[in-house]
Amino acid sequence: SDLVDGYCEIMEEIGGYFELELCWKGHYHKNAILLNSARSCFEYILLARGYKKVYMPYYTCEVMLQPLLKYGIAYEFYSINESLELDRKVNLLPGEALLYTNYFGLKQRYVESLSAIYGTRLIIDNAQAFFAPRIDLIDTFYSPRKFFGVPDGGYLYTDCILDLDIPIDNSYERMQHLILRIEKGAEAGYAAFKKADCSLDNQPISKMSKLTERLLQNIDYEYVRNRRKANFKILQERFDDENYLSFDLHVDEVPMVYPYYAATIDLKKLLIKRKIFVATYWPNVSEWCPIDTWEYRLVEHFIAIPIDQRYSEKEMKMIIERMRS
Repeated sequence: SDLVDGYCEIMEEIGGYFELELCWKGHYHKNAILLNSARSCFEYILLARGYKKVYMPYYTCEVMLQPLLKYGIAYEFYSINESLELDRKVNLLPGEALLYTNYFGLKQRYVESLSAIYGTRLIIDNAQAFFAPRIDLIDTFYSPRKFFGVPDGGYLYTDCILDLDIPIDNSYERMQHLILRIEKGAEAGYAAFKKADCSLDNQPISKMSKLTERLLQNIDYEYVRNRRKANFKILQERFDDENYLSFDLHVDEVPMVYPYYAATIDLKKLLIKRKIFVATYWPNVSEWCPIDTWEYRLVEHFIAIPIDQRYSEKEMKMIIERMRS
């Protein structure tokens, strides 16, 4: 505080209306750089490392291209096989990097094997793997809004620090869908959700907002971890024999969804009609890939079944019933 005309000028506000009652329990990713989105984290890495070219999976969200296009950085797609792993080794030249997605939080063992091959020129997209540990020296980023009810945010681990004055983002205009979901349900807030999602397109790198920071410090991460794993195992026991996608859930892996490969493309529409809202990952891939490719079939047949912390064994049994009735 400063002394002005004999009075103490108080810089912090005191009194007035109450704010949200949010705790300060700390972040799960305590040593990460706090940014406003996963794509900001990716952009940060590109600028800090000065990469000239990045190899990207066909099977990824189109927004991941935004930082590459923004700075005119060359990129080349690679294909994945039916285990969601590279279908061939990519030989990197100086100034090049490879981005790999830890699909559904279930590919940590493969991430470890890639780190042994590509070293510090590997970039790990853990947007679908919030609880996956960062491997030492490997640039890694996370997207908390894929796992929790927050408007935005990104966690970044890198040993290459960017000399840049980064502003703090604001999130209050991205909160409507979260509030509507509580009061009126998911369908009522869907348009606001899409609007909030689009508002992150082509944004400059920004620090995580104060609001998102506070929200993320209120989560019971141990409960989330245990609930997701328990729900996954219920569906795994029921569907693994018929599911073309097969995953072993390792002790340190926490899945985002239960990945189910449906024999027909009608099941996804049926589930949505029965109010089990399953997202499509990712419609843009159908435009990038020929119709006879594995990635194209994934867009058509893959169903991301919810197994998150909002639900228990009761809801898992409801999902099983609605998939079979």
